[in-house]
Amino acid sequence: MPRSPHRAVAVLLPLLVVVVTACSAGPSQRPAVAYHDGEQQIAPAPQPPKPAPVPPLGPPAQDALSWQDCTEATRAELGVPALPPGTAFSCSRLPTTLDAPEDPIGGTARTSLIRTGTGRVPLVLVGDTRGEPGTTFAARTALRLPPEVLSTFTVIGLDQRGTGGSDAADCIPPQQRDAIAGFDPLATERPELDRLLDAVRVASQECLLELDERLQAYDTWRTAADLEELRLELRVPKLHAIGRGEAARLLTTYAERFPASVGRMVLDGGPDPTRDAIGQNEAQAQSAERTFDVFAEDCRTGGCPLGSDPRAAVAELLAAPPPGLPGGHVVRAMLRGLSDRERWPELAAALAAARGGDGAGIEAMVRPVVSSDGADPPWLDGELIRSCNDTTLRVPPQRTSEIAADWVARFPLFGGVAAQRLVWCSGWPVPQQPLPTPRRPDVPPIPVISTAHDPLQLALGTDHLAEQLPTGVPLSWQGAGHGAVGRSECATRAVARFLVYGAVPTEGMACPG
Repeated sequence: MPRSPHRAVAVLLPLLVVVVTACSAGPSQRPAVAYHDGEQQIAPAPQPPKPAPVPPLGPPAQDALSWQDCTEATRAELGVPALPPGTAFSCSRLPTTLDAPEDPIGGTARTSLIRTGTGRVPLVLVGDTRGEPGTTFAARTALRLPPEVLSTFTVIGLDQRGTGGSDAADCIPPQQRDAIAGFDPLATERPELDRLLDAVRVASQECLLELDERLQAYDTWRTAADLEELRLELRVPKLHAIGRGEAARLLTTYAERFPASVGRMVLDGGPDPTRDAIGQNEAQAQSAERTFDVFAEDCRTGGCPLGSDPRAAVAELLAAPPPGLPGGHVVRAMLRGLSDRERWPELAAALAAARGGDGAGIEAMVRPVVSSDGADPPWLDGELIRSCNDTTLRVPPQRTSEIAADWVARFPLFGGVAAQRLVWCSGWPVPQQPLPTPRRPDVPPIPVISTAHDPLQLALGTDHLAEQLPTGVPLSWQGAGHGAVGRSECATRAVARFLVYGAVPTEGMACPG
């Protein structure tokens, strides 16, 4: 696929550096020399692999999984009064290899699946681990996809390891879960943050006791293998998939591990691969602040219940929340509400009610994070375990205090909670290896969509992901929320054309908000 000149230069520069370095290395690293008719000739340098073409859709799935109708249960979980005519959902479980670090050839895991659509070619939808279960995300997103996608594909969603119905991690004691999720978002002093650290240590000890060898098996590296086992079970040559947010990192890890299995893939709002955990959390705080400003402006134009200055109103709420409403819950409710623009009126009303002493609306938005919701475990457990298993960085307590003071000053609404995520992993076992950097040059084109105002992923970071991927095709949506597919008509159409017809979007395409 043609690349723009500046992107081509970016790819060639590392190669030039390698060639120049090789000239000063030992003889074993010099180009091969051949002789022809007595003349010395230097063999041409090996060329890097070329991007693979967009693969065909391939044959229909031929899995032998036991699927059971779950339409009514899914409708209830989505919270909608009725489904579109003809819409049906079925659910199943896929046994996979646990592959725990202590016992890589023993143990099994169970992956919870859901499917819908009338097409026969599988399309896997994967969402974040810091939100609703992946099966719920896939069902909700499927209702927003164009008919041509649902008539071409069987949309399959899965709960990632440790979340939803996939061997859910429900191991943090309720007292510690409440302390972690509700911790003061304005805390910056070392003694204050030490209380959070104590809660995290108890949580990690309890999870280690309960999960044992399974604890460190809940990570992105091994979940990528679950996707490959799903592909093999479906008996299809390629895996077609959409990954939103942190699930984009899951798909790039899959591409590094199983490049020959990569089909038509789309990354929707992925994290910045050029930043460590500190940089990524800082970027998320920055992006959440910017998204709140868009929310505030939108609120003001519609008769905002927060008054003429929503930011000042929320800052006052965080400084003095009503009795029984932890400040950390307020921030988590805002992050959840800001992620879906359709929920902005609900968020504004909940914040206004909390200022008046009624925190019921805020607690309703944050309840799934800290409490079991039907068959689903609290979201916090899987989010904490997965985030700590996916990074080798461990930040000392004193450094965390310095970061918290800096971020609360620069990002007054969201900086504190972002810094607290670094505390989570302080006493966590360090994974054996970091996740691979996405660098496969021989996979098909991969559209990468950034959203201008995404409270969970900075648009610039997603742009860096597109630049890092040798076959990445950057798109942008000038809207607000977490994820463009199913929300931006323009971006959704471009994704549908790519998935159904193999039409690669124009590089640098921008969709209006």
